[in-house]
Amino acid sequence: MPERIYLDHAATTPVRPEVREAMLPYLGDEAFGNPSSSHHFGRAARAGLETARLQIAEALGVEGREVFFTSGGTEADNMAVLGAAMVQLAGEGARGGRCHIVSSPTEHKAVLAALTEAEHLGARVTMLPVDRNGVLDMAALDDALAGKLPGGRPTLVSIMWVNNESGAIQPIREIADKCAAADACFHTDAVQALGKLPVNLKNLPCASAVISAHKICGPKGIGAIFARDRKCMKGLVLGGGQQGGIRPGTENVAGAVGFGVAAMIATAEQQEAYRTYKAIRDAIEAGLRERLPDLVVHAAGAERGPNILNVSVPETDSETMLMHLDLAGLACASGSACSTGSVEPSHVLTAMGVPRDLAVAAVRLSVGCLSRIEQVPHVVETFTACVAKVRKLRAVLARA
Repeated sequence: MPERIYLDHAATTPVRPEVREAMLPYLGDEAFGNPSSSHHFGRAARAGLETARLQIAEALGVEGREVFFTSGGTEADNMAVLGAAMVQLAGEGARGGRCHIVSSPTEHKAVLAALTEAEHLGARVTMLPVDRNGVLDMAALDDALAGKLPGGRPTLVSIMWVNNESGAIQPIREIADKCAAADACFHTDAVQALGKLPVNLKNLPCASAVISAHKICGPKGIGAIFARDRKCMKGLVLGGGQQGGIRPGTENVAGAVGFGVAAMIATAEQQEAYRTYKAIRDAIEAGLRERLPDLVVHAAGAERGPNILNVSVPETDSETMLMHLDLAGLACASGSACSTGSVEPSHVLTAMGVPRDLAVAAVRLSVGCLSRIEQVPHVVETFTACVAKVRKLRAVLARA
């Protein structure tokens, strides 16, 4: 059997032992109660839930009352975009029934789908271009904020912090400051940023931000949204009054507890993680460039998250490459795990202007807690060997 090396940390990560240990009392008979119940078991669950909320708030530099648990990053992004659109379209607050959302075509599909739904409800949506590295066109943002584009001044701007496919980092501070000056609400998907970059929202003028546990060695099925003003968005789930009614339903206490611990660890270890992940990522990139002179590294000209490397090799395709890589022991991805099964090129790479033949050959390698610098030579050698096999196979098929 080949040595198995996991290079898909941007899709998900294993749960840390400390996280599992913290969750166990809430999965057994110690603190299993409904946190809305007033008896001992309910109070124990409530205590764990609120401790987790405070831990996540501390990790983000915000107040506990501003943090709401969700089922994951997708639901949280839906709330931030669609929930805000619903409030604005209803004429609540200062927006007076007007909703113009500005975003980019490289956003996660959780945001893109929410934008489509917001349009169906009557919102105006404007997609701003990105450059060939996937970085937002700031001149276009200036025009939008000045009301020079159709739809007038935007009421909401949604731009993700770190792209989950290319790794491109957006100038979030600059974007947030511009939005604040123009009185536009700003939302950012920080799922891929937490634990890799400093994510302190205390002095960042954003209305909302989203994070997810399973990207930072926490459990799946739990996410959180930071909402600076809960009156600026509506909850999408209807029912009880939990979490102030913004996200009702019995809370996933064990998941939240695990999330809280994972967030504290990820924040404490962020600087070391950045150095380690970047060293491994850069070593893989350098090795592949040396062995494969025609390698294309996407978003190479942008500041990138330290853990993501997205590459294409001419005369290959991602589907066949992933199959050969997996057989050889390397677990990689062709892009976002949320859109696997599609034969179309990545919407992110397409928006960046990557030619179709290279976009359909893209492979994402993302390092993380399971990665070791000692693995790099094997990764480079295995990837290079798989390229040779795929090219040979395609040549044979072309002659058939």
